[in-house]
Amino acid sequence: MSNRKFSTSTFQDIIIASLLVVLVIVAYNYYSNHFADSPSQSQVSETFEEKPTKYGFDLNENFIDFAEIRPNQFLSDILQYEGIDYLKITEVEKAAKDIYSIRRFKSGKNISFVRPDSCAAPTHFVYEPDAFRYVVYDLGDSIQVDIKEKEFEKCLDVATGEIKSSLWNALKDAGQSAALIDKMEDALASQVDFYHTQKGDKFKIIFEQKYIEDKPVAIGNILGAVYTNDRGDHFSFYYQDDEYDGYYDYEGRASTSAFLRAPVKYSRISSSYNLRRFHPIKKRTIPHYGTDYAAAHGTPIIAVANGVVTHASYTRGNGKYVKIKHDKTYQTQYLHMSRFASGIRKGTSVKQGQCIGYVGSTGLATGPHVCFRFWKNGKQINHRREIFPPAKTMKKEDLPKFFKTRDATYDLLNSLDYVKHDNTLTEGVTT
Repeated sequence: MSNRKFSTSTFQDIIIASLLVVLVIVAYNYYSNHFADSPSQSQVSETFEEKPTKYGFDLNENFIDFAEIRPNQFLSDILQYEGIDYLKITEVEKAAKDIYSIRRFKSGKNISFVRPDSCAAPTHFVYEPDAFRYVVYDLGDSIQVDIKEKEFEKCLDVATGEIKSSLWNALKDAGQSAALIDKMEDALASQVDFYHTQKGDKFKIIFEQKYIEDKPVAIGNILGAVYTNDRGDHFSFYYQDDEYDGYYDYEGRASTSAFLRAPVKYSRISSSYNLRRFHPIKKRTIPHYGTDYAAAHGTPIIAVANGVVTHASYTRGNGKYVKIKHDKTYQTQYLHMSRFASGIRKGTSVKQGQCIGYVGSTGLATGPHVCFRFWKNGKQINHRREIFPPAKTMKKEDLPKFFKTRDATYDLLNSLDYVKHDNTLTEGVTT
């Protein structure tokens, strides 16, 4: 056996190493025991997990059910059945009067009731007037009524197609709703007559689709559109800055001309301007100086241009009607209304697109429609053959900024195909 000698420095190194090992062991045991009594990382994250909510109420602590409002059903009967006494209903009606009256509730919609548990009386009830808002009625000692806005997301979507029978069917084939027609009319009002679409016409549209909880709820602005017919391509681009807000054509002219083409949307022409029309009620040939637009009873009737109401009256033939003076040259008249819009009377100033009344069949009318009449220099004319004043062009100094937006949208439109409905140009893009 050989004898091994250690130097002083070597011995010190061994001691220091041994101490370090001991410290590591002690530290390990301390921290192991300490964290054994504490939540793990996954447990900590669960502590901050988002709890399920609806209308701002924690569903772990509240129970929510609903009742549908049926036709001819008294609202008070529903509320009392759900556990709200008559005195409380009276208090709610008074408190909600100037915020969102319960008298505005409509049949076919639901009322949601919030309870501490499934057997308890409601502490709140909630009504949704539309997809973007809900009203919370707090039934506490001091009644509170609050209108809440839902959060929504805007994404870009596209629609393309070719007309085979009608624009409505073309949009349906593209998986879109008829509401998009309304937006197209706004965007291309001065360029395209949507009452004379023809087989073979084509369109491309880039538009905003609004989503709430991943469900499409409404269409926003059309950002760009092109409609192609036998007169060529008709472009429209949405543009907004501090001075402008609306739709403009390729050259920067406003897409809405001085006059809209029709006083109602979602309608059809049931009788045209005809100097030799056979009257369906009087059973004889009488000139028809207007254009009849058939639409559902109660459909809003809009002013086709800015002006001042000269008549809001009734006659046996016209029924309830409104007449508007637009300038020294033009006047328009809207016949057979079911009722006038609020505030419409002689002397009222109206804006283009403003609701002035509602479709009906008052006077000599066989069904709900509006007879639209158009005067030029005191003589009734066929407005559909009239060339209206040109739209106002943007200021020259503002055009370069508009062109930048236009060109970007134009490139996107050109990248779309007319007949494919699976375009994914903007899929998943949030605005």
